Amino acid sequence: MSSGKVNVADWPKLDFTTFVVSLRQSAMVHLGDAPGPEGSSEQDLELAWQDIELLALLHEKTKGNLTGEEERILDEALDEMRERFEEVSSA
Repeated sequence: MSSGKVNVADWPKLDFTTFVVSLRQSAMVHLGDAPGPEGSSEQDLELAWQDIELLALLHEKTKGNLTGEEERILDEALDEMRERFEEVSSA
C-alpha cells in the first residue's frame, strides 16, 4: 500500500451505466463466464441470481427515469444475464 495521499477527485466519475456494467460483470463472474479477481472461473449460481435480481430491481425502480441509452444498457444486461442463467442452470 502506498503511503501517499489519495485524491479521489482525480478518479473517473461513476455513473448509472458504470453501475449496471459492474453488476453485469459480477453476474458473469458468478456464472463462470469471466474470471474473478484471483483469475479463476468458478460458478456460484446463488450469487449470480442475486446480481440478476439487483438488475431487475433497478429496472423496476428506475422505470421512466432513465435516458434512452441507460434504459437500453439495463434492458440488454438484464435480458442477457437472465438468458445465460437459464443456460447455465439447466446444463
